[in-house]
Amino acid sequence: MIAPHPCRQGRICPVLSVVLCLALFTSCSRPDRKVLQGYVEGEFVYIASPLAGTLEALQVRRGTQVKAGTPLFQLDSTPEQAARDETERKLAQARANLEDVKKGKRPSEIESVGAQLKQARVALALSEKELGRQETLMRTPGATAELEYLRARSVRDQNTQRVAQLEADLKTAQLGSRSDQISAVEANVRALEAALKKAEWELAQKRQAAPDDALVSDTLYREGEWVPAGRPVVVLLPPGNIKVRAFVPETQLGTIHAGDRLRVLVDGVLQPVTGTVSFISPRAEYTPPVIYSQESRSKLMFMIEAVFDPTVAAGLHPGQPVDVQLEPRGI
Repeated sequence: MIAPHPCRQGRICPVLSVVLCLALFTSCSRPDRKVLQGYVEGEFVYIASPLAGTLEALQVRRGTQVKAGTPLFQLDSTPEQAARDETERKLAQARANLEDVKKGKRPSEIESVGAQLKQARVALALSEKELGRQETLMRTPGATAELEYLRARSVRDQNTQRVAQLEADLKTAQLGSRSDQISAVEANVRALEAALKKAEWELAQKRQAAPDDALVSDTLYREGEWVPAGRPVVVLLPPGNIKVRAFVPETQLGTIHAGDRLRVLVDGVLQPVTGTVSFISPRAEYTPPVIYSQESRSKLMFMIEAVFDPTVAAGLHPGQPVDVQLEPRGI
């Protein structure tokens, strides 16, 4: 009598059970091709002064949140303040000189020229009368000498020229300086105005404020230390500068486009956060040293970046590993 095969009696043979277990384990351990590995990245803003100086006041601490316009630090501004005050005084002097050359001579000097003109006109009137009298006498023979007539005419001519001279002097005194002199003084005023703006800008650069709402990621100097020109003092991380970087296999790259939405799973956070793909790298992160065969293309990984709403990004921390799930287009 032939005994029935164990598998035919409703029992699973040991070999078959092992195969089924391996298949089940393989299917359960197979990674979800829609889940990408990534990490949080931050683009930090380094706040520095273009001028050197001693750190006089550090007004923020590391780890605090600041609003746009919040003072961050202040360097010693004694030289810049002195330069600004000096330029301001020079500008005030130049503006006064400009007004002076436009006005001409002082009122008292103009009055003096006017008085001299009045005297000359009186003398001219008298000399004209004397010349008329000598002309009348000349018609009577022997009444006067010709020399007296000539003398009277000469005095009249001198007084006439004197009046013309004083009238020209009065007009010149009222006109002020020449146009080229006024232009030179005006150019000096404009140059000093530009110098004052530069001095005020340099003075303002000794105090730096937050350009946007941000987290104070680090402070690099302490009060009393010398800060070279251009060296950062405070490091900020605005929420808008926080992004997620993930790596996509070449086989899935064609399904991803800028503007696609994705979900980011963060350890310890129950609900995923939603972001938008903002960048897709044009180069592979890993290139095989062989021709792009079907097998080698599976090794190519392309980096993508995703951005978030600032309120959402504030809860992410640079360096934090995350899982990224791509959403189908149209959702």
